[in-house]
Amino acid sequence: MESKILTAIGIDPAYIFILLIMLIVLMFLLYMNVNMKYSRLKSSYSSFMRGRDGKNLEESILEKFDELDEIADIAKKNRLDIKEIFHMIQSNYQKVGIVKYDAFNEMGGKLSFALTLLDGNNSGWIINAMHSREGCYTYIKEIVRGQSYIELADEEAESLEQAIYQEVYDPDVQEVVKKNL
Repeated sequence: MESKILTAIGIDPAYIFILLIMLIVLMFLLYMNVNMKYSRLKSSYSSFMRGRDGKNLEESILEKFDELDEIADIAKKNRLDIKEIFHMIQSNYQKVGIVKYDAFNEMGGKLSFALTLLDGNNSGWIINAMHSREGCYTYIKEIVRGQSYIELADEEAESLEQAIYQEVYDPDVQEVVKKNL
């Protein structure tokens, strides 16, 4: 079988035949390489989809989403609980101020005191206990938002200021705190 075109170009048909056989062998080798890679990929995919302990990956993912939904619900409930607790705490006594003093100069020992108890809104009470030789007299004054509608004694005003600004009331403790700073 002779071809006029191939003869005119000067190519022997046997060379083309050999070239085509080499291309077929090369294509076969490439096909085998791709087929082996596909088999490895398929086995990896199968083991990945199987999951651990024979569980399906889809089931595992759905379980995790369910867990995330539960955690989100718990977080939302916790936020609401924290808000409720915060509002409850605002009405509890959380600020304290106390001033010890000698109400009557003849007594000594600073047995009298003014005690301030305030909530988070600076509302509460000042309890003033004045000790004398004849007895102990106790007075109470209401504080609303840091203010008293009744005139305060100097010790009561100092106690109120301590409670509002959370100062340390004992001079000895103040010295220790200053040393540690």
